[in-house]
Amino acid sequence: MDHGQPSPEPVAAAPSAPGQSVIAPLRAVVRLRRRVCLLRKRRFLPPGVGPDFRALAPRSDRDQPQFFTFDGPAELSSRTPRKRRRRSRVVLYPETSRKYRPRVEQRSRAQHCLLLLVAIVGFQVLNAIENLDDNAQRYDLDGLEKALQRAVFGQPAAIGRIMALLRDYLATHVHSRPLLLALHGPSGVGKSHVGRLLARHFRAVLEDGALVLHYDARHHCPEPRAAQDCREELARRVADVVAQAEEDEKTPLLVLDEVELLPPALLDELQGFLQPQRSHHFRNAIYVLLSGAGGAEITRFVLQNATRALPLRLDGAHSARAEEELRAGLRALLVREHPLWQAAAIVPFLLLDKRDVVNCFRDEMAGEGFFPEQARAELLAAQLNYYRVAGREFAVTGCKQVVAKVNLL
Repeated sequence: MDHGQPSPEPVAAAPSAPGQSVIAPLRAVVRLRRRVCLLRKRRFLPPGVGPDFRALAPRSDRDQPQFFTFDGPAELSSRTPRKRRRRSRVVLYPETSRKYRPRVEQRSRAQHCLLLLVAIVGFQVLNAIENLDDNAQRYDLDGLEKALQRAVFGQPAAIGRIMALLRDYLATHVHSRPLLLALHGPSGVGKSHVGRLLARHFRAVLEDGALVLHYDARHHCPEPRAAQDCREELARRVADVVAQAEEDEKTPLLVLDEVELLPPALLDELQGFLQPQRSHHFRNAIYVLLSGAGGAEITRFVLQNATRALPLRLDGAHSARAEEELRAGLRALLVREHPLWQAAAIVPFLLLDKRDVVNCFRDEMAGEGFFPEQARAELLAAQLNYYRVAGREFAVTGCKQVVAKVNLL
């Protein structure tokens, strides 16, 4: 064989050393262990799974834990999965800024205004109630009612109606129209007496006689005097009274007696005082008209109803209905004479029976210093003339002649 050229036959590999066959597997095991430890740290594989199992095994379920435990796969599958509790989101604020609570919905300012308005209205109502009581107490209407009941005989229904109208009107100082009282009845039944008592009482409670006007047609406007002069004088006196009352914040009283004798011009002037276009101080006044107009109508009504079982002066449905019919008849009669009576509150005064006349005599005798003996008063009352109907006696002239009879004693 030629030593100069290489031999084409393969050279047999030298036998490896005995230590290399042991080191190579150890190195592979070390690399595999490092690989598994790295995967466990990264939690990509469950514990106990080798590197070749990752490619063959399916993806782990969500129910299996993703961290290392000492439990086997069977124990892990038997556990019930826990529901993850939703954690409320925590609002994080920057450290450099101030923390504010969320703004609460603001209430409307209209609620405060409404509460304030309710309080003001309630206060005004309470104040008005107190003012009503104070205004009514100023005129001492209870004392006036007692004085009328004690001094006027045989007219309980008329007194009750007068007091009811006065209480309703004097409950307040501000009015939309004046109060017009029209007292009608035959002669001697107490109309003028009531007018004098009203004037005396209002002079006392108002503490000023200038706020009370007592006008007598026969005295202030006699027949020869011109009606125009009387009209101008009446207008001036009424204007002075109501103006003074407005300054004092009081309600004046104007009493006109024997109105049936007033000329039509004065009735027109009185009607003008009641018009709403007049100044407001004309509307805060009480007018009392005393008239004998309609006396014949009242006399006929009393005599026709004297035969009924229920007397007219007793309270009851029959009495109220009868008085209402009488007032309606009087109004229809008086309006034909002048429209002034359309706005008036008509108060009829009925005839007095003999018992009332006896009481008039006793009261007058006591006032003149005589002992009010019952027998003597009945003897004097027997000297008068009476309407005799159904066993009852009604005085023709009422108590008109009582004063003259007592003066003769």
